[in-house]
Amino acid sequence: MKVGIYGGSFNPIHFGHIGLVKWVAEHSDLDEVWLMVSPNNPLKVNAKLSGKYDLSTNFQIRLEAVRKALSATVCTKKLRASDFEDHLPRPSYTANTLRELTKAFPEDEFSLIIGADNWAIIEQWKEYDFVLRNYRIFVYPREGSQLLARPDLPSKDVILCSSAPQFNISSTELRNAEK
Repeated sequence: MKVGIYGGSFNPIHFGHIGLVKWVAEHSDLDEVWLMVSPNNPLKVNAKLSGKYDLSTNFQIRLEAVRKALSATVCTKKLRASDFEDHLPRPSYTANTLRELTKAFPEDEFSLIIGADNWAIIEQWKEYDFVLRNYRIFVYPREGSQLLARPDLPSKDVILCSSAPQFNISSTELRNAEK
């Protein structure tokens, strides 16, 4: 089975997340897309969030919110919430997650789904070269980031999803609006 991994804090989950994974599921050869809820994103280690969206204390709340959002979504047979990273050492490095997924599900082929903003800083990721050499990467457009090929990077296969929709919403905006 071909599985796309769409990782994030989902803090909170919103229609942009759902719209994007539905689009990828419908416009790719992926059999499933797993929304990988991150208990601890290493690029957000110093994030000071408060209230019900506190990353450090509300993993289960965020996971359940993703499950509920998916249950209300058409195309749910291809979309699934995953708590896999909650069982791994922290912080949650993508390279470690992909290694462990490959060990746990050796019959499956995993790909990564990331935004153009993360694609632009992929060299900051721990073992980014391992990820690029061993896994397909689907890159979707993000407002404020250019969707560019990166021939300078060693990669197995990078798919630029230039026709993917952009959603004018972010979890940060939602958190800030609640204050």
